Amino acid sequence: MKTKNDIVKDWLPRYTGTQLDEFGEYIILVNFSKYVEMFAEQYDVKIKGKDRSMISATAENVTIINFGMGSPNAGTIIDLLTAISPKAAIFLGKCGGIKTNKNKVGDLILPIAAIRGEGTSNDYLPPEVPALPAFALQKAISTTIREYDKDYWTGTVYTTNKRVWEHRVDFKEYLLSLRPIAIDMETATIFVAAFKNHIPAGALLLVSDMPMVPEGVKTEKSDKAVSKNYMDMHLKIGIESLMKLSNNSLTIKHLKF
Repeated sequence: MKTKNDIVKDWLPRYTGTQLDEFGEYIILVNFSKYVEMFAEQYDVKIKGKDRSMISATAENVTIINFGMGSPNAGTIIDLLTAISPKAAIFLGKCGGIKTNKNKVGDLILPIAAIRGEGTSNDYLPPEVPALPAFALQKAISTTIREYDKDYWTGTVYTTNKRVWEHRVDFKEYLLSLRPIAIDMETATIFVAAFKNHIPAGALLLVSDMPMVPEGVKTEKSDKAVSKNYMDMHLKIGIESLMKLSNNSLTIKHLKF
């Protein structure tokens, strides 16, 4: 019988088109191909896996991977990354802002925890285990944001496996009762799966819509505006946060298990 290690060492290259010895020690996880394209253009490197499920690019000991959307894909990529045991992984995701009196499109959210509403994380650890990021990694992201003279929100993110819920009054009322600052489909899964697999993981989320009000629901036009105005900054902060760890300008001892 094949072991998990046998499987992931075969599947990671199969999904990404990147050989194991070609990955960087630090990983950026994204949902959209544009992030990978921007990274590859910035460092003048090739995008690999265009004929595979997850495109990627590598430069300066950092590999960026578009793993797709949703909690099952999030769990899959974390499992596959055990084939290379990265030193750290940052998720750069888009999210919906819940606090309509505070959040606005373009805001950055540094989650300190995630609510496990997606179900996938239950396959990794029991529901009573909290979904938390690696503190030192979030600290590195926070420092980088400040260096860009930007501000950010902290709080709890609700991770769901639901899509097209924006019309559901009952679900919105439930969300408000939990008092999250944002909603997405991957963060809790990444935190729990990474903890289970001994991979230090963090996240920086970009508010792309305000789904609690009709006029704030994401459209193709509004999403293009978000990408044009905020995606570059989002990516640069993620890259530079990992560079801080790679260059040992911030301690990483708390990232070790």
